[in-house]
Amino acid sequence: MSPLISLPSRSPLRHAISLLVVAAFVPSAHAADLLTITQDALEHSATLNSSRSTFKSTEAGQDVERGDLLPQISATGSLYHQKVFDEQSSTLSAGSGSGGAGSDDSYNGSSAGVNVTQALFDATNWYEYLQSKKQVGQQSLQLEIDQQQLLYDVAEAYFEILRAKEVLDASQAQEKAIGRQLEQSNEQFNVGLVAITDVNEAKAAYDSARAERIAAKSDLQVSFEALERLTGRRYPSIESLADDLPIEPPMPANRDDWVDLALASSPSIQYAQASVELAKSGVDIAQAGHLPTLDAFADYSYSDSDNDYTRGHGEDLQVGVQANLPIYTGGSTSASVRENTYTLEATQYDFEDQRRFTTQQVRSLFAQVSNDVESVEAQREAIVSSRSALEATRAGYEVGTRNIVDVLDAEQALYESISNYADARYTYVTDLLQLRQQAGVLNLDVIRGTNRWLRDSDPVSLTTIDDDGASAVDDIGARPTPPPAP
Repeated sequence: MSPLISLPSRSPLRHAISLLVVAAFVPSAHAADLLTITQDALEHSATLNSSRSTFKSTEAGQDVERGDLLPQISATGSLYHQKVFDEQSSTLSAGSGSGGAGSDDSYNGSSAGVNVTQALFDATNWYEYLQSKKQVGQQSLQLEIDQQQLLYDVAEAYFEILRAKEVLDASQAQEKAIGRQLEQSNEQFNVGLVAITDVNEAKAAYDSARAERIAAKSDLQVSFEALERLTGRRYPSIESLADDLPIEPPMPANRDDWVDLALASSPSIQYAQASVELAKSGVDIAQAGHLPTLDAFADYSYSDSDNDYTRGHGEDLQVGVQANLPIYTGGSTSASVRENTYTLEATQYDFEDQRRFTTQQVRSLFAQVSNDVESVEAQREAIVSSRSALEATRAGYEVGTRNIVDVLDAEQALYESISNYADARYTYVTDLLQLRQQAGVLNLDVIRGTNRWLRDSDPVSLTTIDDDGASAVDDIGARPTPPPAP
């Protein structure tokens, strides 16, 4: 009896050829690690570079406000030709100087002037300058926020690739294992040992595993694209995470210590505090609208003309001080004071909300990381239990005490445990990094420390996957048992 369902054969020759093709496309350069990719992101990230440009713009704005406090010098000049068209005649005797024979109705002239002013007292300009300095400080905090966010985003995208690769490996191994079970069911059906329902059950499980493998492969491709968006560069392969990564509780081990650290170091909290200080400056600027201004000035003017009656030049110099006192501005100044007072009140509430939010985030992440430690250990034990259960179920199937559905369920449980273990490890790493970010202590040194747990002996690359889903790892279930948690 011919088999009802067949699988594509994979001859040794075809397998060897595919490996040669894969090797031809694997880049000779070393796989990129987390530190290298992070440094690339710090240099090429469009978001971070935008934040840097905004910071420089704010610094330039401070120079603009400083300029209002320094001397203001302006110069004017003109050259002109004057033509008088006058048809009136004078009743005075000739030579009296008006409309007579000696009048000059066409002449050239020039003038020049220099004006210098220096503010002696201008509270509005002074408070605007102080506010600009605070804006620079606030923008530097925003730059720090954006940089820490980028560090976390790069690490998350990096480990998401590794997570997706391990899920794909598990899916490929599951597909191959169920495929072998399907072949066995076909052979047993051909000799009349099992019913057609066993073959159909195995075929359904195989199709489901194949669909999961295709989806996992797509997730891996998308993960590489996400990393490229952050850095603007494409990485053929990246280093993988070592099996002996220590899964330890966060240090310091006290949750309140992390909260205190966040309240003192979080740039988000400091940014909210800076917003309060900026709003106070806004109130000062508005109240300064009621105050007088006092300026020193000096004006020098020079004029020259070849008019017959004023031939020669003239000079004028004026030095003094001038004051201006606003008496009534239609109520706009008082309204501006009220407006900025309410803005100050709003920023104070925002600051308190940010403190509460950061405190809640740190407490939640601390609890999550602590739970991740236990979860990794539990998932590691689940792999051992699932593998033992699968072996027992297979043995029971051989002697007739278990059916094909039991075997397929046990196969699925094993590879689900493997995926869950990988997911738990990468969740632990990213949660710990996010905890540091919320506490305001995520920096390049932290990334450098995490990078020490990567290895280049088993790089992750899209080019290691065949079109038919075969992986360089034949069976994840045969891999060494993960090490116990420290």
